[in-house]
Amino acid sequence: MALAPTPPPPPPQRPTMCHSSAFLLPPHPSSSSPAPGCGGPASTSATVALVVLNQPLPRFAPLLWSRAALRVCADGGANRVFDGMPGLLPGGQDPDEVRARYKPDVIKGDMDSVRPEVKEYYSNLGTKIVDESHDQDTTDLHKCIDFIAKDSSVADKSNLSILVLGALGGRFDHEMGNINVLHLFPNINIILLSDDCLIFLLPRTHTHMIHIERSIEGAHCGLIPIGMPSTSTTTTGLRWNLDNTSMSYGGLVSTSNIVEEDKVTVTSDSDLIWTISLQN
Repeated sequence: MALAPTPPPPPPQRPTMCHSSAFLLPPHPSSSSPAPGCGGPASTSATVALVVLNQPLPRFAPLLWSRAALRVCADGGANRVFDGMPGLLPGGQDPDEVRARYKPDVIKGDMDSVRPEVKEYYSNLGTKIVDESHDQDTTDLHKCIDFIAKDSSVADKSNLSILVLGALGGRFDHEMGNINVLHLFPNINIILLSDDCLIFLLPRTHTHMIHIERSIEGAHCGLIPIGMPSTSTTTTGLRWNLDNTSMSYGGLVSTSNIVEEDKVTVTSDSDLIWTISLQN
């Protein structure tokens, strides 16, 4: 008698990666730590680094600055901090005192955008200037992420989250270059932020649990297969969930979806970009 064929083993369980935007919540009165969420930058044990690019500062820049262990301005981002930070704080504060208080740790890039007087001002305050004008093959954001990933002052690289201000908006080629950086560093939690939305990469190696902070997020969201098509994406927690759904440019792309639950899960066979609107 022939034996029944042995069924194939079940596919390996993917590890779960947790995401939260609780770093955007106001400080709790009884604690100077970010509000708890489901890990990522919200975790009190996370190391947060801040990168500022050459676009107007969002309204929450001072809050994120205070939560960062390392603050890096990409070239002209130093101009944005110098010019814009005094206007984001309550009135009556001396602009020079604000500028001295909000001093970047590092200015890095090809130095084609930072104004000479701004560069000199911060250099005199002790900011490290890293001129990489010899490297025209990588973007300023790429240079900053690579610097943070290697910087010895960031002790716990395994629990590192990098928040990027000014990566969205402005020139479209710059914006797409910044999104490309997410794909170049898939093992680092990088979040691109504007006043209107945030985006980050969901690597295909994990199942993703996204904790929704309803006081600051939503409800519009999207899952974008930038870089490669997805032949199978499954979600929970959305108004229009995907069920082993194929997505690609030239086909379906999940835009203008709606968050329905406090937690959203995403599993896909390709890397996806997650985006969600921020409330003003």
